[in-house]
Amino acid sequence: MPSATLPRFDLTGWDKRDIAHPYPVYRRYRESAPVHRGASGAGGPGTFYVFSHDEVVRVLTGSGFGRDARVAADDADVVPVPVPAEYRALRAIVENWLVFLDPPRHTELRSLLGREFSPSVVTGLRPRIARIAQELLERLGPCRGADLVEGFAAPFPILVISELLGIPPEDHTWLRVNAMALQEASTSRSRGGTGGYARAEAASREFAGYFRREVRRRRGDDRGDLLTLLVRARDSGAPLTVDGIVGTCVHLLTAGHETTTNFLAKAVLALRAHPAVLDELRGAPELIPAAVEELLRHDPPVQAVTRWVYRDTRLGGYAVERGSRVVALLGSANRDPARFPRPDDLDPHRPADRHLGFGLGIHYCLGATLARAEAEIGLTALLHGLPGLSRGGHQVEYADDMVFHGPTRLVLTPPDLP
Repeated sequence: MPSATLPRFDLTGWDKRDIAHPYPVYRRYRESAPVHRGASGAGGPGTFYVFSHDEVVRVLTGSGFGRDARVAADDADVVPVPVPAEYRALRAIVENWLVFLDPPRHTELRSLLGREFSPSVVTGLRPRIARIAQELLERLGPCRGADLVEGFAAPFPILVISELLGIPPEDHTWLRVNAMALQEASTSRSRGGTGGYARAEAASREFAGYFRREVRRRRGDDRGDLLTLLVRARDSGAPLTVDGIVGTCVHLLTAGHETTTNFLAKAVLALRAHPAVLDELRGAPELIPAAVEELLRHDPPVQAVTRWVYRDTRLGGYAVERGSRVVALLGSANRDPARFPRPDDLDPHRPADRHLGFGLGIHYCLGATLARAEAEIGLTALLHGLPGLSRGGHQVEYADDMVFHGPTRLVLTPPDLP
């Protein structure tokens, strides 16, 4: 059972140093117990935080845990997604996100989307992804002391997912601004306030109007993008509503861009902290795919995922009631020495087995193949396109977010700059 000397664990209220490097915090709790109980809701079941690799795997793969709070509570009036009822546009979008669906809707939608994220489709996209990376580097090159997030890591995945969805280039900046606003509704960013939800609600209205117009434009169209595929599927009888198409497009846009942005920025920081690994990767490009897996394990862009308990169970020594909330800490599980020897080392030669950077189970990241391609191509471009990557200092600012985890700003300072 947990040590009495540790405070209740929470994903909010962290100081800047711990946000930037949460792993010592995870280690203290994990060494005390694999599961810690958080604060209970008002008169309801509590929240449990899961730190060990084995228990996180159990939560992600067990049929007794799911994504629908209504099923867990056996109450149709329970809010199904973590969005207050008054933010209707935001809820309408989030309720249709694949990550919040259980079978059979999850199975149907994932099967439909899976074709567009298959290895063969992603292989065909690789030349375009490489061109996008090169174009961004060329723009970044002359800007000494440029922000690597703003100039490369953030626009790169936005441009790639826009290519997949068939969104024209003139809309990319607008999409990025609204995608960032939508993330303000993240539970660890909002901290119970309304400002983040209000901004996310406004962005949701913008997104809903935009993608509804795009759905109308694509009816009877022969374009080959993913948005057109979804419209055709609906018109052919697939169980998709217009709201479902809108929610899916927004989900792919937001989930697909922030995770890759965070990965690339944190990969740069990790390699700067391990210059021998950086030099090795520059000389051995064949190691890049393995290095991506290790970087995903070492400092994943998504640190935590939530599940609801569908039936009474035991977890880490606790009796956990149906209806409880469980937060699986992927970042902690990926540093569990019971699974990964020397877990704090960054070792591109480590066997890439069972890290949880993309989750596990039926909600294993749909876009993992595309994300790996972006990570490999983006990292290669940075290693060879920024010769001074390993030299000089840097200025970094992290988002106040322990779920979608990564820098909002990363300025590399060349040695000859003050």
